[in-house]
Amino acid sequence: METYIGTKLIRAKEMSQGDFNAEYHPFSFVPQSIEWAESEGYLVEYSNGYHSWSPKAVFEKSYFKLINNFETEVPSISNEMVNAFIESYEVFTKQNKITIVIATLKNGFTIVESSACVSPENYSEELGTQICKDKIINQVWNLLGFLLKSATDKGEL
Repeated sequence: METYIGTKLIRAKEMSQGDFNAEYHPFSFVPQSIEWAESEGYLVEYSNGYHSWSPKAVFEKSYFKLINNFETEVPSISNEMVNAFIESYEVFTKQNKITIVIATLKNGFTIVESSACVSPENYSEELGTQICKDKIINQVWNLLGFLLKSATDKGEL
């Protein structure tokens, strides 16, 4: 088999596996156990109308909810989404004048940025951190924009 990578824009809502099977496969639905029927997950609807069910952990690792704060139905990236996609920051100071910030994103990807001043007497870790975070946020905007464009049919919104 070959290996593939892909993205897609989907619609989804939280739904147990038992509820999914009862709604979409009512004639072949035989609960295997209470735990199985009540397992948490998502009903997934694809652009061609196909429906499937995904376990919660798998779904939440693969998809990131679009938060649209605009007056349009067109999928968009928002400031809230960008900030939510950044899971954590680590800040380091080197040589008393260099700030290094490592951001870890929701999918485990890391972005590293740095800032520096000429003289240690003028160094501010707070200012250096903010400069690095601004650079990281700009990169996340670009990455999420690329992802959204790739996820839409034929790259068109």
